[in-house]
Amino acid sequence: MMERWKGRVALVTGASVGIGAAVARALVQHGMKVVGCARNVDKIEKLAAECQSAGYSGTLIPYKCDLCNEEEILSMFSAIKTLHQGVDVCINNAGLAHNEPLLSGRTDGWRNMIDVNILALAICTREAYQSMKERHVDDGHIININSMGGHRMVPSADEHFYCATKYAVTAMTEGLRQELREARTHIRATCISPGIVETEFAFRHHNSDPERAAAVYESIKCLKAEDIASAVRYVLSAPAHVQIGDVQMRPVEQVS
Repeated sequence: MMERWKGRVALVTGASVGIGAAVARALVQHGMKVVGCARNVDKIEKLAAECQSAGYSGTLIPYKCDLCNEEEILSMFSAIKTLHQGVDVCINNAGLAHNEPLLSGRTDGWRNMIDVNILALAICTREAYQSMKERHVDDGHIININSMGGHRMVPSADEHFYCATKYAVTAMTEGLRQELREARTHIRATCISPGIVETEFAFRHHNSDPERAAAVYESIKCLKAEDIASAVRYVLSAPAHVQIGDVQMRPVEQVS
């Protein structure tokens, strides 16, 4: 069922490392034109070269974009329209966490999480839908990479504000599904909510305590970024009449 996406355009945010890079690679393997964006595109350029050397049928196009800046997001969508007609699949993957508890956290840390985890996702979703609508694309797909933290509160003060932003993603995905139905379109919206995934995420989250970050991944057999990419392929492969709302996935050994 991935065959129908061959030659079509996907946007993957936060595509330089981890889940975003794995998703971008998987979609290129299946023949899609993938625009991978990040603030630093060096790693995306390297991944694009690897995909080309591997003989994948699709292409990976690196695009430098700071998702905290709406003007840069709008410029990116304008460039995609000019060069590739528009977006058929939008993978809102970019996300971050800061150790900023509710009782003592810094406002700029909270604001940065809101900017990336909520506002950038909302702006990309809006622009992707408008791109589909103006080209009469009725089978597009918007996939939000969420978190199990968007469904239950982690018992750690360092995670509480982050979880709040992911609860927002859960709510926005369902709101998006409802609005798409009201618009009488067959564009679909899906939320993929992983538990602990072994990526650079914990090392960025606990950047002042690398031992704590490493302990997160050593405690159990974690999910891999490729597991999330497989979930994305599963969602995109679903028959056109099937709406997959939320895919929750966690390591077998993860307690909560």
